[in-house]
Amino acid sequence: MAEFEVVRQIVIAAEPARIHGLINDFHEWVAWSPWEDLDPEIRRMYSGPDAGVGARYAWEGNRRAGRGNMEITSSTEQEIRITLDFEKPFKSTNNVVFTLAPDESGGTQVVWRMSGEQRGLMALMGKVISMDSLVGKDFEKGLGRLRVAAEATQS
Repeated sequence: MAEFEVVRQIVIAAEPARIHGLINDFHEWVAWSPWEDLDPEIRRMYSGPDAGVGARYAWEGNRRAGRGNMEITSSTEQEIRITLDFEKPFKSTNNVVFTLAPDESGGTQVVWRMSGEQRGLMALMGKVISMDSLVGKDFEKGLGRLRVAAEATQS
């Protein structure tokens, strides 16, 4: 098994509460998630509360989108923790943490962190290509979209 961590950050010219709302409610992820383009026919299932602790989101899509689910396990103004389970194309459980902190520019620094362990075939692949190179650009794309979504309502 190989442990990994992928981290990206951005400063968004929006109040932390606005950004928190876009992350804390899985229904809002359609506006900014970097994986929304993978399958126009993706099936989304929501359960539990609409937002916050206990909110669950499951998806099932084509080969590129795969299948999995997420659950918010902790949510404060400064931090949202999510358990992310992939079922296809590879099984894995990862920990996702979004942290929100005021920035000296008057905006909000958003840090998106995912950690976990690579097992089986993914552990072998990890010796050749890192998780950072596999999903780092997706995180950057998602944070850019999150910025657009958050700043659009600030004007």
